[in-house]
Amino acid sequence: MLRATYDWALRRAESPYALWLLALISFLESSVFPIPPDILLIPMVLARPHRAWLIAGVCTLASVLGGFAGYAIGLFLFDTVGQPVLAFYGYLERFTGFQALYNEWGAWIVAGAGVTPFPYKVITIASGVTALDPWVFGIASVLSRGVRFFLVAALLWKWGDPMRAVIERRLGLLVTLGFVLLVGGFAALKLL
Repeated sequence: MLRATYDWALRRAESPYALWLLALISFLESSVFPIPPDILLIPMVLARPHRAWLIAGVCTLASVLGGFAGYAIGLFLFDTVGQPVLAFYGYLERFTGFQALYNEWGAWIVAGAGVTPFPYKVITIASGVTALDPWVFGIASVLSRGVRFFLVAALLWKWGDPMRAVIERRLGLLVTLGFVLLVGGFAALKLL
């Protein structure tokens, strides 16, 4: 099954609509979707390393725009949309105490969540709920998401063929590691 999923992602990565699909996944991941855009970013850069910077740029731009959608959910739709999303991720009960400290450390929180496996959508919604300065939110998002996606693209651009061989040889291990990081992000969310 893993190999079939990997092959599917590689085929999508080579399609003419790959950038649009990546943009959609990146946008949704920053506001409501639980799967990170790396599932398409990585095979896209491996399939077309000469387009690595464009791919990372599209991923970053769509992710930041999706982050502003999450911000809007928190700001305007917290009661109807934001609370259920935070409840789904198990964060609603502790959210009230978190609000007081949020704006003081908001830029660092956004930046940290933007580069780690921590669920970024929770931070985008929290930024809207606490009315974090939109400029602070935007700048921290562009920098952190850009670092994350451009670093992945740069590593794959530089060591693409050897990385592809490692990925294909160790697919199960890498998926397990990715899953552990994703679950670890949600576990960290529960502990905060």
